[in-house]
This record gives sequence, structure tokens and C-alpha cells, in this order.
Amino acid sequence: MDKVVATAAEAVADIRDGSTLAVGGFGLSGVPTVLIEAVRARGVRALGVVSNNCGAMGTGLARLLADGAIARVTGSYIGGNKEFARQYLDGEIELELIPQGTLAERLRAGGAGIPAFYTPAGVGTLVAEGGLPWRYDGQGGVAVASPAKEVREFEGVPHVLERAIRTDFALVRAARGDRHGNLVFAKSARNFNPPAAMAGRITVAEVEELVEPGDIDPDHVQLPGIFVQRVVALTPGQAADKSVEKRTVRNEAKQDDAKDAAKRKAER
Repeated sequence: MDKVVATAAEAVADIRDGSTLAVGGFGLSGVPTVLIEAVRARGVRALGVVSNNCGAMGTGLARLLADGAIARVTGSYIGGNKEFARQYLDGEIELELIPQGTLAERLRAGGAGIPAFYTPAGVGTLVAEGGLPWRYDGQGGVAVASPAKEVREFEGVPHVLERAIRTDFALVRAARGDRHGNLVFAKSARNFNPPAAMAGRITVAEVEELVEPGDIDPDHVQLPGIFVQRVVALTPGQAADKSVEKRTVRNEAKQDDAKDAAKRKAER
């Protein structure tokens, strides 16, 4: 039952060229950066990645992307990742863009043993009708386009058939985890880490705080250990190393003025 692995390198040692990975994280929150770096150190290529986005600001999956290690991405957001956009438009990488909620449910369904499901999201668009550019030819043309999907009506409302996602491996990050693989996530890190973990045939979790079985109240477990095969405990330095995507500075003078105005208005 003890699923703790000594190092991240050992935990990802069987990821090979062509492996498929479901990777947790939402923006820069909850990204399994230590496990991603361990995969990068292996030098594997032609990876198929399923993730909400493909990294940003030179961190997370953006590191594998810059190495040319990723062949295909299934996700819902490119964002400000200029290298991702360049590789996609130049025909170097294949991209399947799908609605964000559909992506989360396809991952969850894969872990729950549900082969496919119907959803109204995407009906009447290229998501259902086909023709989305999956891969460009590097000359501005489309080399591979998405196929049309089955559409069926339920109670008079059309729904599109979406297939579940299963991957060879899943890489996730949790705030707390025990030796049995039970996990707790911090805030928005919970958005995609649990469904990504469910979709992996072998799921590896890096945890910021490793605790003993029983230390996590069963009512507080957000992902049961049955979905996790390996646990890597982060060092305090690794746990604290978190990037900020958009840093803002508070203008205290303006805030004080606003508070004074609100106070005067209340007094009137």
C-alpha cells in the first residue's frame, strides 16, 4: 500500500517515446513541475499530452514543448504561449482543441470506465461538424482536420458524442497526500488535477506535504488513492517554488481614497 517513490526520476522511468500523458494544472496553478522536469531529463520524444493548456512563461509543459518533445496536444487553451502557437501554425505539432468542460469530463469519464457521453457543448460548431485544423502543413493549409462527430437529440436538444480519454500516464500535483495515494488539492489546482489523475493508467503524484495514512480526514480526500500508483514527496524548496503568471501591485493611496469616499457616503 505504500506508494511513495524515492525520486521523481524513478517515478517516471518507464515513460518512453510516444507515451501519452494526462497532465494536471490550471494556468500556473497545480502544475507538476518536478515530474515534468524529470520527464524532460529522460529526453523522450513524440509525447502525446492531454492538458488544459501547454505551459506558460517557460515553465511546466512549455519546457517539453521548447525541446520539441511533444507531438500532439489535446487541450482547451493556447493562451499567451507564443511557442505553442508557432509550432502549431508551422505544422510541427498536432492540436485537438475542445471545450474546457468537455475536456474535464472526457478525462473523468476515462477514469470512471465510461467510454463516451453526449453533451450539448459544441453543437452547431466545427467541434461537432468537423473541420477544425488539427495539423497545418506549414504553408498555411490544413494537413489534418477533425472528423465530424455523431449528434443525437435528447428531449429535443441536440447533443454531440464525445469519447472518453485514457492515457498511459498521468502527472499531477497535490497540496497534501498520504502514502496510500489519497490526495488533497489547493484551490484552483483542483480544477484539472483530479480528472487528469483519473485518466492515467499509471498516475504519479508529486505532493507538497506527505503525511501518514489516517492523517487526512476521509471526508476531506479529493482524490482517492485507488487512482494513484506512485507518490513523490517534494522538498520544502520544491513545494515553495511556484510561478506567478500576472503580478499586480496594490496602489494603497487609491485604496485609501476609495475607503474614505465609501465612509463619507455611508455617513450621509
